[in-house]
Amino acid sequence: MLKAKKCFIFKLFFFLRSLRSFAAILFFLLLLNLFVSCSQRSKRADLTVVIGAEPESLDPALVTGQVDQNVVSELFEGLTRFNRAGLSEPGIAASWEISPNHCVYTFHLRPDARWSNGTSITAHDVVASWKRVLMPATGSANSYQLFVIQGAEEFSKSTDAANNCVAPVLASSSILTYTQPLRAVASCSSLASATLKTASKIGLEVLDERTLRVTLAHPTPYFLDLCALPVFSIVPTQLIEQVGDNWIKPKHIVTSGPYALMDWRINDKIRLRRNFFYWDHDHVALETIDLLPITQANVAYNFYASGEADIIFGKLFPPALVEELKKRSDFHSACFLGTDFLRFNCVEKPFCDVRVRRAFSLCVDQKLLTQKIARAGEVPAQSFIPSGIPGYTPPSVTHYNPEKARQLLATAGYPGGKNFPLVNYLYNEGQLTEGVAVELQAAWKKELGVTVLLARQEWKVYLASLNARDYQIGRSSWVGDYPDPNTFLDIFTSTSGNNRTGWKSLAYDQLIQQASTTVDVQKRFHLFQQAEEMLVHDQAVIVPLFFYAGDQIYDSKCWGGIEENILDKHPLWEIYRKK
Repeated sequence: MLKAKKCFIFKLFFFLRSLRSFAAILFFLLLLNLFVSCSQRSKRADLTVVIGAEPESLDPALVTGQVDQNVVSELFEGLTRFNRAGLSEPGIAASWEISPNHCVYTFHLRPDARWSNGTSITAHDVVASWKRVLMPATGSANSYQLFVIQGAEEFSKSTDAANNCVAPVLASSSILTYTQPLRAVASCSSLASATLKTASKIGLEVLDERTLRVTLAHPTPYFLDLCALPVFSIVPTQLIEQVGDNWIKPKHIVTSGPYALMDWRINDKIRLRRNFFYWDHDHVALETIDLLPITQANVAYNFYASGEADIIFGKLFPPALVEELKKRSDFHSACFLGTDFLRFNCVEKPFCDVRVRRAFSLCVDQKLLTQKIARAGEVPAQSFIPSGIPGYTPPSVTHYNPEKARQLLATAGYPGGKNFPLVNYLYNEGQLTEGVAVELQAAWKKELGVTVLLARQEWKVYLASLNARDYQIGRSSWVGDYPDPNTFLDIFTSTSGNNRTGWKSLAYDQLIQQASTTVDVQKRFHLFQQAEEMLVHDQAVIVPLFFYAGDQIYDSKCWGGIEENILDKHPLWEIYRKK
C-alpha cells in the first residue's frame, strides 16, 4: 500500500512539473511533506544517533553547548555552512566578493533559498536574524561574536535597543514594517531595529532581495567561518514575532537548514525530517534521523550494542571498555580543538583572591587525570588553546606544584586550609565528569586541607547555574568555532556572554582587541600568547585539564560521510548509508 502511494505521488510530481508552474510544484512539495510526516512518524528513522544531553533550546541565538549547536545546525543555516571536513563553504549565500581592505563583504543569496514552508529567504531575513541576536532582551550569550560587524557592539548596548520602543516585523514580502510596541519576548525584527537612526549605524545594507553588504569594524580573517555558526543562522523572525518562545515547537517551527523538526519529545528523542525546500536537498541522503539524548554511558552503549542506535557521538561509553574499544574497527578517535577546564567564580570569596585561585590550580595534576580518568586519547593540557591552529604555538602555562600551592593559600590567610570556607564544585552528569570531580576533590583535600562539596546537576540546570554564576568552581569545556586563537580567548573578555566568571580585565580586553585589529600574523599571535598567559597563569581565571579526543562509535562499512577534522564537525546532512 505504501509503495503504491509513493508511486502515485511521484507520478503526480512529474505531471505537475510538466506544467512548468511554480504554484503546482509548491503544491506538490507541501503534499509530499505532509505525506512523509504521516507515514514515517511511527517508523524507525533512517539513522539513529546518540547525542548526549538534551538540548537546552533549539533557538540558534541561545544555544551554547556543542551538542545543542550540532542539532541546531541541522535545522538552520547561515550564509555559509560547515562540511564534513570542518571547512566553511557557501550556504544560503551562493557567492560573495571581498573588498581589497578585507572589511566589506557583498553576499549573493541563492535564488532557490527557501524556508521549510516554501517561502523565499531574502537579505532582509538575514539582517533581521542578526539584529535579533544583538538585542539585549534576546539574551544571547554569543551575541559578542557579531561585534566584528561595524556598529554591532554599539547597537547592542544602545538605550534604543534596550528600551525596544517599537516592534518592527517582516511582512510577507520581507520588507520591514512597524506595528505596536513589543511584548516581553525578545523576538526577531521585533527587537531588530529599535529605531532607524540606531539601526542605520550597523554595517548591514540590503542592496536588493538577494544581495547583502556587510561592513566589518576591522579585517576579520575568520569571518566566513563565523557566518557558519548557529548564532549567525537565518531564523523566521516573522514567526517568532507571532508566537514568541513557542516558535521552536514542532507545530510552529519553520527552518532554513537541511532538516525540519518533525517531533521533539523531551528526554526521549528528537526526530528530524529532510527539508524538501532546502536548496541542496538533493545531496541530503537520509529522509529521517532520530537523535537520542542519553547522558549515561552504560545506557548509551547498550543502545548501540543492541542495534537500537547506529552512531554514538562523544564519550558515551563505559570507561572500563575504553581499552577494548580502541582495538575495534568501529571505534574512531581523533584530536580536535576542544578543551576541558575549570573556571572560578572570581567575584565572590574565596576565589576573588588570585592567590586562592592559583593555589587550587597548582594542585591539579593534568597528566594523572588523563592516565587515570580520561583514557580515550585525551592529552594533558599545558595551555588553554590546543595545538592544531596553523602558525600558533600556545604558551605552557599550567604547572603541578602542591608545595607552592600551600604557600599561596597560607599567604591568602588559610594556612593548611584552616578557616577555609566550604565551597562547591559544579559539574554536569556523566561518568567522565564524575570521575574528574572525585579526583579533584581528593587532591584539594590532600594537598590543601580544604573541603570541596560536589554539586552534580542535569545538563540544563548545570548550564543555568553557570550562567547565573551560582557556583564557586565550575567544570567547563570549550570547542573552537574556527581555527584561530580568538575563538578561545575572546570568551573571557568583559563583554562576552560566555565569560561566566565575573572576571574583568581592561588589560586583557585591550590585548584581544589589539590582536583583532593587527594584520601581521606573528604580532597578532604574540598578543594572543600574552593574553593566554595572563588568563591562565597570572590571574588563574581558569584551569585547563585536558584536550579532547573526538570519539565516535559507528560501523564505517555501513555509514559514510564522517571525517576527522579539528573542529569536530560531523554534519548529519553529509552522512549516508553505504550500499
